[in-house]
Amino acid sequence: MSGRDLFCQPRRFGRGAALTLVFASVLVAGAATGSLPGPDRKTAADTARSATTAGHHEDVADAAAEAMATGQSPMEAAERAVSRSGDRWGAVYSEGEYEEFEEALDGVYTGVGLWARRQRDGHVEVTKVRPGSPAADAGIRVGDKLRSVDGTKVDGRPVTEVVSLLRGDTLDTPAGTRVRLGLERGTRAYDLTLRRARLSIDPVTVRELAGGITVIRIASFTKGAGDAVRDAVRRAPAAGGIVLDLRGNAGGLVAEAVTAASAFLDGGLVATYDVDGDQRALHAETGGDTGRPLVAVVDGGTMSAAELLTGALQDRGRAVVVGTRTFGKGSVQMPSRLPDGSVAELTVGHYRTPSGRTVDGRGITPDLDADRGVLERAETVLSGLGES
Repeated sequence: MSGRDLFCQPRRFGRGAALTLVFASVLVAGAATGSLPGPDRKTAADTARSATTAGHHEDVADAAAEAMATGQSPMEAAERAVSRSGDRWGAVYSEGEYEEFEEALDGVYTGVGLWARRQRDGHVEVTKVRPGSPAADAGIRVGDKLRSVDGTKVDGRPVTEVVSLLRGDTLDTPAGTRVRLGLERGTRAYDLTLRRARLSIDPVTVRELAGGITVIRIASFTKGAGDAVRDAVRRAPAAGGIVLDLRGNAGGLVAEAVTAASAFLDGGLVATYDVDGDQRALHAETGGDTGRPLVAVVDGGTMSAAELLTGALQDRGRAVVVGTRTFGKGSVQMPSRLPDGSVAELTVGHYRTPSGRTVDGRGITPDLDADRGVLERAETVLSGLGES
């Protein structure tokens, strides 16, 4: 069995938004998905032969080949075949998009360094500016409103589309190219021209709250995230509890999620999954911290590999889960290379939590429901766990 990308978040929200970064409201980067750990991991080219042996992989490959033979677009033909198949997570990437996607898994991306969210009135507001990024160097601030990208108005658009415009996805735009932003600060409207740059992702951040509580936020499971979590656990005050913040984490490399689980478990099952009916299992390493009080915080943006981690900690009785129901993305994708070099990723199976729960389409239900003051609720839970 081979598998390059498993447990992916939905990335094709329309042409050009294919490589949205895993952060729910980020205007910065490529994409992250899940992939098998260890020796089963292969490249798209390696998996082409085995992937196309199952179901609609062949249909998509045949459609692309026929289009190419008649002078039509293989990629567009493949996209139509995926749409007809009913595969809700299926996606087709250009060769350039897929290369960027793989680079994003290494923790790098092409962008300008903005995080933003769409407000209720439809305006897109900057919520964070990465230090040292083109956006920071240009003087963009938190609270500024983004009104247009290269002349295209962004008010009312999904953030995923704004990501695409900033990245220049439709043109496979590389680092160094210019992008013109229309911004608003208070009553002042102004334009800035930035150059896209290669930036790195900080997937894990750590901070301490009163009472020795450590908050470990995992924004995505890019390479190195699992070890960063284990290091944060080792450095946390011995007497304090931990809040594992997975809100807005739309997935990443499954191997990294399993490593993160190993920080809190002493071996044992993390998840099972099937690929074309072949059952497999993922196990934590031994030696994790099993005694420290732990709360996992989730929301509707918690997806894919982040749900795998949440389900493992909940089923194994290791963490109390606080927040709102997670997204419900628990399917397994596998890529195949098409004749023109583009890549089709199609669903071949699903994963389950250690107790056998299906996540896809259902999500993870928290132990304590909270849509406001979530961290405060987590602190309260930790204080109770510490007393028990």
